Amino acid sequence: MKTASEKQIDLKQAWKDLREADPKIRIRNAAAQLGVSEVELLATACGESVTRLDVKDWNEFLTRLEPLGRVMALTRNDQFVHERKGVYQNPETGLPHNMALFVNPDIDLRIFLGPWTSAFSVVEETPRGRRESLQIFDEHGTAIHKIYLLEESNREAFEKITEMYRSADQSPHQTVLPPAEKTPEKPDSEIDVENFRRAWAELKDTHDFFPMLKKFGVSRLQALRLADAEMAYEVKTNALRAILQKAAERQLPIMVFVGNRGIIQIHTGTVEKVFEHGEWFNVMDEAFNLHAKESELARAFVVKKPTTEGIVTSVEFFNNEGEDVALFFGRRKPGIPEMNEWRELVAELERI
Repeated sequence: MKTASEKQIDLKQAWKDLREADPKIRIRNAAAQLGVSEVELLATACGESVTRLDVKDWNEFLTRLEPLGRVMALTRNDQFVHERKGVYQNPETGLPHNMALFVNPDIDLRIFLGPWTSAFSVVEETPRGRRESLQIFDEHGTAIHKIYLLEESNREAFEKITEMYRSADQSPHQTVLPPAEKTPEKPDSEIDVENFRRAWAELKDTHDFFPMLKKFGVSRLQALRLADAEMAYEVKTNALRAILQKAAERQLPIMVFVGNRGIIQIHTGTVEKVFEHGEWFNVMDEAFNLHAKESELARAFVVKKPTTEGIVTSVEFFNNEGEDVALFFGRRKPGIPEMNEWRELVAELERI
């Protein structure tokens, strides 16, 4: 039987072989091919191009990011990659439910610190040149959030963060937990549908939606299936392409939410350069990039939530596991009703 160190040597060699065969392969895809988590693959370079960080206070860590200057924030799940350039200004930390926020025109994040487990400082040579980043992972080894330096970023600040949090442990091994088993949905027959629909109709704020789901014990997808037809209805998954193309043509400012269990990243503004490339449908603007794997979008719903400022309309996308992977809204601010132009665009989406 091989020792743990021998297994790490094998994994490191397998990663090296994959990169030699395909220099453009992404580490997330390579990890999937090798049957390991991304963080286990990344850790094989600890002590070389990767530095393991020891972060005891994630709230404090977030306050150290602004000196990096303008960087690229990356949040993803299996179906969407959301990239936004900006500065990590105005951190709000120590919030209830172990939350933190960055609320800025560029870097706009809703952070759930519970799953934040490990962090690394990475300096890698790529076909496009040297690339530096800070990368955060959950207990299962899945990436939560990554921060990439740009040409104009402050590399001294990056080095300072690396040294400040450098772990005494730079071994090429990272322990992860196996994937958690998913909690099965309650049968529809056990849901108080009548009172659930009444509670939905009486919503006053979009932020009350998730607590309502918890109160009635429904998953998000189940809620949309059981909702009153006036509040939620299903559309074809080509709604993604339609939204982006029409928003670009009409220069309609939208909000794009993409997240995972540890963070939600938001873009607010117009989109310009929209196109298909390979298996991805993309937005490739200067400050905002979005990559969507359309073939893995299983369902899409138009969702309407009552608020004190009128109805707020979203389009929500789900993968084959029933997980919500992206939400789209028209641009809106507190105190300002939703744009009619956004409602008109949503009304044009093809219903099922």
